[in-house]
Amino acid sequence: MRQSLRIVMAQLNFRVGDVQGNVERIVEAANSARESWEADAIVFPELSLCGYPPEDLLLRSSMQRRIEQGLQRLRDDVRGIYLVVGYPWLEDELRYNACAVIADGQLLATYYKQRLPNYRGFDEKRYFEPGQQPCVVDIKGVPVALSICEDIGFPEPMAQARAAGAQLMLSLNASPFHLDRQIEREELLAERVAEGEMPVIYVNQVGGQDELVFDGGSCVMDAGGMICQRAPAFVEGLYPVDLLLQDGRWVPRRIHCAELPELEASVYQALVVGVRDYVQKNGFKGAVLGLSGGVDSALTLAVAVDALGPERVEAVMMPSQYTAQMSLEDAESEARLLGVAYRVLPITPVVEALQQVLAPAIEGHDRDTTEENLQARCRGTLLMAISSRKGELVLTTSNKSELAVGHATLNGDLPGSFDVLKDVPKTLVFRLAEYRNSLGPVIPPQVIERPPSTELAPGRPVEEALPPYPVLDDILKLYIEHDLSANAIIAEGFDEDTVNRVLRMVDRNEYKRRQAAVGVRVTQRGFGRDRRYPITSGWRLGD
Repeated sequence: MRQSLRIVMAQLNFRVGDVQGNVERIVEAANSARESWEADAIVFPELSLCGYPPEDLLLRSSMQRRIEQGLQRLRDDVRGIYLVVGYPWLEDELRYNACAVIADGQLLATYYKQRLPNYRGFDEKRYFEPGQQPCVVDIKGVPVALSICEDIGFPEPMAQARAAGAQLMLSLNASPFHLDRQIEREELLAERVAEGEMPVIYVNQVGGQDELVFDGGSCVMDAGGMICQRAPAFVEGLYPVDLLLQDGRWVPRRIHCAELPELEASVYQALVVGVRDYVQKNGFKGAVLGLSGGVDSALTLAVAVDALGPERVEAVMMPSQYTAQMSLEDAESEARLLGVAYRVLPITPVVEALQQVLAPAIEGHDRDTTEENLQARCRGTLLMAISSRKGELVLTTSNKSELAVGHATLNGDLPGSFDVLKDVPKTLVFRLAEYRNSLGPVIPPQVIERPPSTELAPGRPVEEALPPYPVLDDILKLYIEHDLSANAIIAEGFDEDTVNRVLRMVDRNEYKRRQAAVGVRVTQRGFGRDRRYPITSGWRLGD
């Protein structure tokens, strides 16, 4: 009887929609696993042939044909190793989230995902039918069960696998990052292995896909709930797993586990990966952003440089008559420390010209934020012009706190293709800035310490219009991420007037967020695919 089994976890970055390219990567990885590690099997993430999430690409009439061609290529070109791959599949006009085991030209077994997530940003019930049956397949004499992502969150698929005689479970995943997500995954795995009394090999993808970032964290848990192996977060690679037969049970060999990154490190890595893959996969030459001398743009610049390299990043300071000398000096210092191309484009002449043209149309109206917003809109226009001419992606610098309450200007600081800090609360922005400086000083300390200001009018700090950021962020988290009502938030000890004022700002600025750029999701509920509220609504605050 066989005494050992070697399975490679393929923690890779696939491209949505690129079936042919993904198949090429699978073939290359399988051959490498066989030749370099003499692996018996290699496991790829969920829907690896088409990339995740494919969304309405699944509705394209040619998707099934491309998947069939891809599977045939795997059957023709890979020998001497078992492939476990995920893909969408049409059968009797029903579409399934499927995975298969392929070996030496034969498709040995197929499994259909049973639990389809349909919450927050997931809407798999829009596309797929749920499977009903377990799948246990013989891999080199070992009865191995297959499961796909959400299946691991429920006891029934594991119970079915155990009843069907499985001694090992392979879990194919496309699980996106959010704060503390790896801890949640491993807690779920511990529940399942306790029920199934068998090890689980959990394989997850890495890389950015629009607002989602996948952090990997592929791991192996033995039947006692011990993590025996963990791949590094956010790092592509092939990671071999050795299992030994001991007293009739398959036991993973314990090796060094990659440590879980601290919160700030994990979020910063997610932002870097999100920017890198958005730029790379969409074919931009680089990135350009407005550098204001404030902490948001300074952190965005640092992320962009770490993602793309300084030679592919351009920073533009666009001062107005209200821009402080300190801001000019700090912006230049940031650009110099990070080694990026830097230029200054004064906008005062442009703003004055626009005011002259506009004057007849607004005559008789008192001065208000209209004049302030003209400055933001001039900056947005300049950045978009640079982007258009040079093929660079405009990075927006709005953070989650200010975007939530509408402290952003339509056609001004909201335009751009990608908002790096869209799901990063302001209090976390400060922590990330300190974290990045701990790796090497790139953000002047005074930029982190000085009170935030829009510099659109004389001496008006942002926080004059808002509660202190720690209070604001706590209220926003309860309302946006946990859906608590105004009364429930007040019951948590927050001032009633403050809560009602903040929540009204959130609700009435839905129209702005609907027009905002996409950005990396790092919390459990970000703006965009996770949170879908109507713009026009008669809803009132209260219970």
